[in-house]
Amino acid sequence: MRRYKFTISGNKYNVEIKSLEENIAEIEVNGTSYQVKLGHEIKTPQTPKLVRYTPPAPPKAPALNTPGLSVIRAPLPGTIISIAVEPGMQLKLEQPVLILEAMKMENNIFAEKPGVVKTVKVVVGDTVMQGDILIEIE
Repeated sequence: MRRYKFTISGNKYNVEIKSLEENIAEIEVNGTSYQVKLGHEIKTPQTPKLVRYTPPAPPKAPALNTPGLSVIRAPLPGTIISIAVEPGMQLKLEQPVLILEAMKMENNIFAEKPGVVKTVKVVVGDTVMQGDILIEIE
C-alpha cells in the first residue's frame, strides 16, 4: 500500500503498510509483519493556500486598436479618490495620474508611457473593478 523509511535513534527501518481497516493496520518492518492497533488519528492543521484570482482580460474595444493609443487600467478593485490629469494634458513617463483607494490603502497610479491624455474615464468617487479602463493616452 505505502512504503516509508524511518530513522529512529540512528537505526533505519523500512516500513510498508500492507492494509488498514478501521483501527487495525497490518505493517511490515524490515521484513517482519506486525498487526498494530491504532489510537485516535492525530490531525495536523493545514495552512490554507491563498491564490490570487486573475480575471481574464476584458475584450478590447475597437477604438483601442488605434495605433499609438494606450490605456491605464485599474490594477485592483477600489475607489477613485483623486485625479491629477485632464484631457489634453501632456504626460511624462511615471507621472502620477490618479490615486485609487483599495483595502483602506491609497495606491498611486502612474503613467506607463509619455503622451497626451485623450480621455479620463472616471471621476472622483467612482468605484472600479480590476482591469477597468481609467485613462486613455495618445
